Amino acid sequence: MTDWDDISFIVRNKNRKAVFWILDKPKTPTQLAKELNINIGFVSNILIELLERQLIECLTPNEVRNRFYRISKKGQKIKEKIDREL
Repeated sequence: MTDWDDISFIVRNKNRKAVFWILDKPKTPTQLAKELNINIGFVSNILIELLERQLIECLTPNEVRNRFYRISKKGQKIKEKIDREL
């Protein structure tokens, strides 16, 4: 998978892009849903998709509730490329 595959994946969905974009600081799914006014179920699905592509990381994987997520090093590289190229 190339960087451009990840970029395309992120930018083709406005909610996915919004979630990805504000994860430069650790946030919980509830915080994301409230800040972006997106259904928590959609947020959870987006987080799973971003985790599968290693674009974000879970900082508290052993927690059942209040898991914190943030952009990964790979995700930061992709975010910088989006800023630069698009």
